[in-house]
Amino acid sequence: MSTINPLLTLEVVELRDRLASGAVRAVEYVEACLARIAEIEPQVQAWAWLDSDHAIAQARALDARRQSGAPIGPLHGLPVGLKDVIDTAKIPTENGTVLDKGRVPEEDAVLVSRLKAAGAIIMGKTVSTELAFMHPSKTRNPHNPDHTPGGSSAGSAAAVAAAMVPLAVGTQTGGSVIRPASFCGVVGFKPTFGAIARTGVLSQSPSLDTIGVFANSITGAAMVAESLFGYDAGDPATEPSPTPRLVDVAKSDPLVTPMFAFVRPPQFDEVADKETIMAFREITEMLGDQCFEAPLPKAFEDANALRARINFAEMAKDYYGYEKRGRDHLSPEILEAIDKGNDVKARDYLAALDWRKVLNAGLDEVFNRCDAIITPAATGPAPANHQTTGNPIFNGLWTFCGTPAVTIPLLWSEGGMPMGVQLVGRIGDDARLMRTANWLKSHLSSQENA
Repeated sequence: MSTINPLLTLEVVELRDRLASGAVRAVEYVEACLARIAEIEPQVQAWAWLDSDHAIAQARALDARRQSGAPIGPLHGLPVGLKDVIDTAKIPTENGTVLDKGRVPEEDAVLVSRLKAAGAIIMGKTVSTELAFMHPSKTRNPHNPDHTPGGSSAGSAAAVAAAMVPLAVGTQTGGSVIRPASFCGVVGFKPTFGAIARTGVLSQSPSLDTIGVFANSITGAAMVAESLFGYDAGDPATEPSPTPRLVDVAKSDPLVTPMFAFVRPPQFDEVADKETIMAFREITEMLGDQCFEAPLPKAFEDANALRARINFAEMAKDYYGYEKRGRDHLSPEILEAIDKGNDVKARDYLAALDWRKVLNAGLDEVFNRCDAIITPAATGPAPANHQTTGNPIFNGLWTFCGTPAVTIPLLWSEGGMPMGVQLVGRIGDDARLMRTANWLKSHLSSQENA
């Protein structure tokens, strides 16, 4: 690959400041993004829909607004990629399935309206796996095309990792934000369940579906998420509450040195590869007295099975229309999940939902002793295999519990592939989690350079 335009390497908050001041014009930046996309999209294949003229027209309008002296939004001029399960008015949203080919929504999803109100540029639609599930997509890992980028938010993670856009939005029902962010070497942030409204987003499992974001920095992820947080009457998972000051808190110094609890997720010893095990042993040693190991109660052993039961049962309901009008066009992965969901008894489904409170009560005991849980973002680096999107086993627990999680690209495999460090916070403590993540990144970087 040729040398990247220096504009595309700017950290998101610095870029936002330059765009807001006029030091960089929105058109100038969008043209740099489009040139980058033209160069490497044939190899990465991150985009499901892209219209250069549409992107430039938005940028011109935003430049004119800034020049007129009118107020500008907190995301002024920043291009954002949207996972192709998020409705965009007059722009195709095909949900990664041939059954929705040619589908063009009449209205924007709530989160898209919020992005536009904040001054963001809707760059295009990024590739999703089929119906945001496990069947691999066409997207390739920018670090090595022989490796999977993960899923289901494959295009969003790859587009940010390849410096095509500074920001992207995805969804997570199991591990579809954190895992691809880890595999592609970018920051991925899955906020507290219900923090970002899902109205206008493909519904797979309403008890689990969570909007998440990708960025080239922790503060960048905090910035776009802050613009998306908030109540929406159309989404019962959201609540009327003040929006946390994610960016200000993320950039601030903690009053005391953070404490971390190293958690081995269920089946850690069986599925984590040697590089992951060794890397986290080194990290905990580097943190020293600021880290302790916290074994999870026995009840957590069944958490992934309970999450899958909820996921499949709700998928069988929400995807019934797809199954009815085109079962022959659905992948084996989708059909297996739907068939399993159809077999779930109502009592078992309702009982599984009850476990979220039980598990969070167990996590409260851990969070009373630490600022964040530290744990792997994936079982290892991205597999060199396009028949899989990777194992989400280290993500599903946190999606089920509804806790905020962020992955930071701090590690590299011997084969030169990125590996993420996942931090998990208490429900509602999203801002504190981002601050702790920033501290950890700075601390480990200083330790390595010492």
